[in-house]
Amino acid sequence: RPVAFVVEFVYQVSRALVAARRVVRFLRLEPMDDTGTRDAPAEPAALHDPESGVRVLPGRLTALAAALPADATAVVDRLGRYTPSSATWGDLPLADIALPQLRQRILVADPEADLFADTLRELVAGHADRDETAIAQAVHTAVAEDIVRGLPDGLDTPMDAQGRNLSGGQRQRVRLVRTLLADPEVLLAIEPTSALDAHTEARVAERLHSTRRGRTTLVTTTSPLVLDRADTVHYLVDGKVSATGSHRELMNTEPGYRALVARDEDAKELAK
Repeated sequence: RPVAFVVEFVYQVSRALVAARRVVRFLRLEPMDDTGTRDAPAEPAALHDPESGVRVLPGRLTALAAALPADATAVVDRLGRYTPSSATWGDLPLADIALPQLRQRILVADPEADLFADTLRELVAGHADRDETAIAQAVHTAVAEDIVRGLPDGLDTPMDAQGRNLSGGQRQRVRLVRTLLADPEVLLAIEPTSALDAHTEARVAERLHSTRRGRTTLVTTTSPLVLDRADTVHYLVDGKVSATGSHRELMNTEPGYRALVARDEDAKELAK
């Protein structure tokens, strides 16, 4: 028993040290400087990132396809004003717009966003008063009905922190339900279907396109199932827009894009 106690003690101390370092790093974080004083555009307007050449038109589903996921993520961070940039919204630099207005109207959906311990209902709806119809619609769009049906108390089932009692694909769909319930005017989603099987991914892509029709949406992905539903696809090479068009147009005209999306060895040779 004494030996077991010592081993457990050392294990708990090591965990405590790691946790303490994380807490200290978090407490040292400083909020971003907000020097913006201007109002956001009153009407839907295009988002533009001059550094990459990406332009996100209002009311459309735009996709970014990049060989390096970090390149697409960097574009989203600039358009969401999480990093300094010369990005614009309409005719206004994002840096000039009051940050609370940006956070209220532009939502960046991170695939690794935290899931806190709570019931599934509170996890996806938060403190907002969401009616059953809105929740059901979001669950349907995210193809998450099977998750709700499989839980003992449905939406009122307690969830573990970070959704540890769910699979990776289930956690991703729960995050998507939460994003859809937020119903942002502009949605910038990073790899929203990367952990899903092809059958589920196809249904999510179809329903997302329908649900967000008329609202501005940007997704980063290399999935042909999602890209085929996008109104506009930007193909990024080294962080810059190399080609723009529909998924099928780019498949026919861009060997590099075809190699990236189809994982086609012959296309890779052509791209060289």
